This record gives sequence, C-alpha cells and structure tokens, in this order.
Amino acid sequence: MSNRCLYSASFAAFIAADPLAVAGEISHNYHGNALTTTRVAWEEEIALLRQVLRPWVDEPSQIIFEYDIPRLGKRIDVVLQLRGLLFCMEFKVGQRQALQADVEQVMDYALDLKNFHRFSRDSIIVPVLVPTEHASATSVLQVSIYHDRIVNPLISGGEHLQSLIAQTVERYGSPTPQPINPQWIISPYAPTPTIVEAACALYSSHSVEEITRHEADKAATDATINFILQVIDRTRERGEKSICFVTGVPGAGKTLVGLDVAVKQSYRNGELDKENGAVYLSGNGPLVAVLTEALARDNVRRHRAENQPKKMTDARREVSQFIQIIHRYRDNMLAKIKNPVENGEVEIDPEKAVAMDTAGYGEVEHVAIFDEAQRSWTHKHIADYLRRGGTYGNKLKVPNFPMSEAEFLIWSLDQRRDWAVIVCLVGGGQEINTGEAGISEWIAALNNRFPHWNVYISNQLTAPEYAEGKVNQLLQCNTRVHFANQLHLAVSMRSFRAETLSAFVHSLLTFAPDAAALYADISAKQYPVVLTRSIDKAREWLREQARGSQRTGVLVSKVAARFKPQAISVLPSYDDNAVHWFLEDKTDVRSSNYLEEAATEIQVQGLELDYVCVLWDADMRVGPNGWEYYKFHGNTKWIPERNAEVQRYMLNAYRVLLTRARQGVVICVPEGNHRLTSEGFPEDSTRLPHFYDPTFDYFRSIPITLI
Repeated sequence: MSNRCLYSASFAAFIAADPLAVAGEISHNYHGNALTTTRVAWEEEIALLRQVLRPWVDEPSQIIFEYDIPRLGKRIDVVLQLRGLLFCMEFKVGQRQALQADVEQVMDYALDLKNFHRFSRDSIIVPVLVPTEHASATSVLQVSIYHDRIVNPLISGGEHLQSLIAQTVERYGSPTPQPINPQWIISPYAPTPTIVEAACALYSSHSVEEITRHEADKAATDATINFILQVIDRTRERGEKSICFVTGVPGAGKTLVGLDVAVKQSYRNGELDKENGAVYLSGNGPLVAVLTEALARDNVRRHRAENQPKKMTDARREVSQFIQIIHRYRDNMLAKIKNPVENGEVEIDPEKAVAMDTAGYGEVEHVAIFDEAQRSWTHKHIADYLRRGGTYGNKLKVPNFPMSEAEFLIWSLDQRRDWAVIVCLVGGGQEINTGEAGISEWIAALNNRFPHWNVYISNQLTAPEYAEGKVNQLLQCNTRVHFANQLHLAVSMRSFRAETLSAFVHSLLTFAPDAAALYADISAKQYPVVLTRSIDKAREWLREQARGSQRTGVLVSKVAARFKPQAISVLPSYDDNAVHWFLEDKTDVRSSNYLEEAATEIQVQGLELDYVCVLWDADMRVGPNGWEYYKFHGNTKWIPERNAEVQRYMLNAYRVLLTRARQGVVICVPEGNHRLTSEGFPEDSTRLPHFYDPTFDYFRSIPITLI
C-alpha cells in the first residue's frame, strides 16, 4: 500500500471485499490511534460507497481512501477515478447541513490537485461534499468560469449520491470506459506552500521533504538547506565560527530555508538536540506573531484530533522557544555587558553573567538564524535607540553604544568558546524602514572585527539591490570567504503560476525596457496582473478570483495618506491585528478577506496572500524623470521627499507590496478628485487627478490589462 493513502482498489475489488476487512486495512495503515468516531465514520463511508458505486463495477476504476495532501497537511476522504474524471469527496457522516467551511475544504482539495499534482493537471476534477443526512443534492452542474476544468463544488446527501455521480459522468465524463493511470497515487507532487502552511508542517513533523519537493529546475531550496547543514557540521567538527548569507528574490523561500534549518538542526534523528540546537530569530514582529499563533493553533488542533487536549497557552509557550523576536535575543545579551561602555569596546560584565564550559558567555544555541537580516539597524539607529532606553518594553539604557546591530549579533555568537554558526536570510531591495542597514553592514563587521569567521556567500550578488551591486568588491580582501551558488535563490516559489514575477516587478519599478516582455510572460503563465481606477472593481475582482479558503487583501504603503476616500482604513500596527488579519477565516470581520482594512509593507513583509489589491497612493508618482516621492504634511498637503535613503525605502515598500500575492494582483490607481467648489477651487487638493494620472498611464503603457 502506498504511504500516500490508506486504501486503494478497483470498484470491483472494493465491492467484493469484506467491508470489515477494508475498514481494518484503513485502520491498520493509519499512523496513530484512530478515535472510535473516526473508525465508525470509515465504516459508514464504506457501506454507503459499496452501494453507490455498483453501476460502474465492471469498468476500469479506482477508489482511494484518505489520500494525502502534503501541502495542506490533510487527507482527502475519498478519491474516485472514473471515466476520465477525478472525484474528490469530503464526507461529514451524520451531518444534515452543508456548511460553508466544509465546501471550502473540498474546494481546497480540488485546487491543490489541479495546481500541484502532476497527473491531475489535465483531468476534470469534481469536488463533492457529502453530509450523509443531507436531504437533497446539487441540481445544477457547472464547470468553473476559470477555465481550469474544475467543476463547481457539488453537495449531496448519501441517498442521492449515486444519482449525482451518474449525472456528472454523463455530462463531463468520457462516453466510454477509460483506463486508469496506475501511478496516479504516487504522482510527482510539486507544492508551493504558504509560509504559514510550511511552518506548521515543519513544526508538527520535523520534516520538510514533502513540502519542499520541487523539480530540480524549479526550486533550489533543498540544495541550499543541505549546503547550510554541511557548513554547520564542518564548523562543529573544526571548532570554528561561520556565517552563511542566504539571498534571493522575493518569495524564493528564504524564510522556509531558515525554518527548515532550525528544525533539522534542533531535531536531529527526530529527537530534540539540546546541545547543538538552533533558534529562528526575526525582527519582523507581525511575522513572528502570525507564525507563532499559527503553529500554536495547529499544534492544539492536532493534539485534539488525537484526543489529547492541550491548552493554547502551553502551545504558545513551546513555540516561542523555537521562533523568537530578535530584539529579545539581542536585549538578553545586552544585559550581560558592562554598562556604560568604556573606550568604545563592548565587554562582558562577569557580575552579570556566568561563563559556561562550552557556551562561554553566549546563549545556549550554537546556530542563530536571522531572518530579514537586511533590516538590521545601522550603528546610529541602534545607538540612538539604546541611548533612549528602547521601545520594546526593555528600558535598558546603554549610552555610547559602539556597534551596529549586525556587529553586535555576530559578537554575541562569538562569545561561545566552542563553535557557532549564523545564517543570515537577506532579501535584496527590501530595506523598508529608516535605519535598516542592508547586507553591507554585516560584511563591514566581518571585515573589520571578525576576520576569523568563515564567510559563505553566493558570487551571484551583482544586482544593485545588494549593497549597490558591490558585494564581491566589499569582500575581496577577506581571506576566509567561500563562494557558493547554492546560497542564492533566484526563482520565486511564492508565485507558483509566474516564477518571473519578481523580475517583472523590478523592471516595472525601474522603468526597464523589458517590463512589457516580462508582463507577457507572467500573463502567459496565467498569473493575472490587472489595473483599475476603482476600488470597488478591485474588490469585485478579488472576490471573483478567490475560491475555497484562498485569502485576499488590500495593501497600501505606510506612507499612504489618502486611502480613506476609497473606504479603506489601515490595519493598526499591533501584532495581534496582523494575526487576525492573516489567520481568521471568512466568518470573522477582522480577516483580510473582508477587504476593509489594508495592511502595510511592515505588516506583510515575509508573509503572503493568494490575491491582493495594491492601492497606489500619491506618495510615489511617475514624473518626467522617473519616480517622484512625497510625504503627507500637516493633514493638508503633500511635500516632496528629497532624502535619497528615504526614497529607496519608499521604492522598496512598493516592491514588497507587489510581490505578496501567490496567484494574482490588481493595482488600483485612483482617479483622484476632479470636482471644484462653487468658488472654483479644488474640492480636495490632496487628491488632484494629476497626482495619479501619469502613474496610471505608465502602467497602461506596459500594457497592464485594464478591468
């Protein structure tokens, strides 16, 4: 029996078999202790389907129970292969009502098979929800309007299921029996998990094999992960210190690589390795909050499914040991130093810290993974912060702090007496806040203060997003540099429909001549990027695109100021708001799907949605010589932003916003306010049409499709 399902057979063999033997085989192949209710449900499904499938008993066919969907971490109750059709069925034994969440669940199964299961790509897929006590069945059969050969979800009670299958076969199936693909169950499966799905799968099973398995020409995450683990092993064996820089385009899987390395290093051979563990650290508060809550919820849900109740508070506490906010790690090390700093040198105060045999004055983890390392603070920014006493609840004041944040983090790991590894996950062109230093600050720290550290980095970093393309030049005098192409992820995994999306966004934002060709490429791959001037049309488009539990949302830059006329408010900055925005379903008004609150680049960096609307404000406009930058002043007017560094952050903000969608983007450039007062003055001088028109005209010139 394949480990991808619990039971499979032809209809004839299934019907001829002893139903108790079938139930026994399913139960035997189930990993874990099946609850009594689960076993009863299987028995009722078997009894029902033995009757339902009799009309096709002599045809080539296959029935599959509990088929594994790796990306979702779930199993399809039943898959039927018949007359060229694939029925994916979700049973709700004893249930009368068809619930929206259940319909979305079976639709998710159909979409997952269509998008990621190679031997299902060309099949007509029929999602069917079966609340067994439901009194009726779907009367109108329709194929989806999206031209992907998925039938709109069907609903049937047990009594009407045979009739509904017969109608579907007559309408969409082959007129004659068709052979069954014997390898369908073990079909190559190339999923592109969302970061939340990936984190949940990693944390629950301590294995990433299924969720990262891509064809070699599509993703290089496996090679990157293996290379880093080899560096860790070599560094431990030699008692050295090493740092790896993992770079890549937006959505290439950098965060996934970091999470996987943390899990693999911490759970060697399936057991927690307290001596050689790793910690995943991020300065991105919303990302940490969303991942922590998602992992805790998933952990509780899995325990309850095994009839092992668990408290959310306990689950959150466990997760927080694995994923942490970087400021807490940093502040824990700051508490160990002599304060005030003397002679410009950071030193351990032996009265504040205890030296351990191997860890020295360092933290317990040998391996620290810093996500979004490009956002580490410059010396000026962290020095000003520590002089004030901080804003994250830690009021520790450190006057005259002499290091950049990157330098201090390396210093922190350097305190270990045995060995240490830092993994820096670096996004190119994604510094979005004042004081964020980029990769050059890390390189400067290694060159000037830590020449004994081994440096592993890709030699492909010549793009201007990385230290203005001068990475190799900055490292040319460092004798401990090792170049490795495995450390650069050049292909986006986030947008599984359009791997060239990040290249298109870069060209769009830099007015590159290849923008039109790249747009044609992503359009040919059925990744829609469309344009509108109406937020209502944008909302309508998002709602039309999303199916199942797919997520939609509106995004704005943090500098945006005139979004309220579009009936949009900005999501408050507290991390709990991001948790609800990203994780709640369509029944909760705090969900992103309601399209009422827009998230900014600060809240969505590192995370993703299926479809997004980027609401373009007058903060960044097309002018005669390229982009012009403005900030809103005094609630009355826009004023030009002249600071080149701030301009770079503003451009990067839109780069982040435009690369958050897995499946499609609508850009809304408002028309502005044309109206005049009775005295002949603009009714709203902050939204004049000429603030927006040149940007819209530029996008149309690509030409981005207008809706």
